[in-house]
Amino acid sequence: MQRTLSAVLDELIPARDEEIPGAGSLGIGAFVETQLGDASSLAASGLTALDARARDRGAADFADLPTEERAPLLDEVAAQHPGFVESLFFHACMGYYQNPAVVTALGLEPRPPHPDGYELEPGDLGLLADVRKSGKLYRDV
Repeated sequence: MQRTLSAVLDELIPARDEEIPGAGSLGIGAFVETQLGDASSLAASGLTALDARARDRGAADFADLPTEERAPLLDEVAAQHPGFVESLFFHACMGYYQNPAVVTALGLEPRPPHPDGYELEPGDLGLLADVRKSGKLYRDV
């Protein structure tokens, strides 16, 4: 099942170049499984269906299919398992874009924003003048 999950994640977030691998190749599957929590049965049923359909096509599992056959099969199974791909994609994005290798490849520092913070471009605080004129919109308790 792990191979299938990795192959699906690589379909959802494919490698961009040699510097930025796909989500499955990067090992985001463990993060996704942890984050799914109660929805893990939804993901498991979708992954099982993918493997079954891949076997119908002569492959050992979804990961053994040629890459050009994966996306259409994934679309087919996603149509019959609502929420399957969406839940995987949401958690895959969360894990992928927090991964230090991806953050570095995107030209950012792989660190939390605190305590150092990030440099912000100065903004035009005059744009808030109308908001300040409106006065407080709450009442004291």
